[in-house]
Amino acid sequence: MTQKTKKKIRIKLKTYDYNLLKISCNSIIETIKRTNTNITGPIPLPTKRKIYCVLRSPHVDKDSREHFEIRIHKKLIDINEPSSQTVDALMKLNIPAGVEIEVKL
Repeated sequence: MTQKTKKKIRIKLKTYDYNLLKISCNSIIETIKRTNTNITGPIPLPTKRKIYCVLRSPHVDKDSREHFEIRIHKKLIDINEPSSQTVDALMKLNIPAGVEIEVKL
C-alpha cells in the first residue's frame, strides 16, 4: 500500500484593513499564476469583531459609555503541489505592512 502525499502550502492572511488584504491577495495570486501552479482561493474567512466599552468620563457619569470596534479580516489561499520556483517567487514577494501572514506546509 503506497499512498501519495499531496504537497500543499496554506497561506493565511490577517489584517485590520480590508483594502490591504485585497492588495496582498492579488499580488500573491499573480505571482503564483506566473509560475503555472494550481491555486485554490482566496477563501474569505469570518470577520472577527472586538468591541471595547470605555467610560467617557472616569470620575462622573458612570452611565455614559463609548463603544469602539476593531474588525479582523482573514483570507485563506491554498497552493496545490507547489514547485521550487513558486516557493522562491513567494519568498521574494513584498507584502504591505499591517498584513500578518501565516504559512503552513
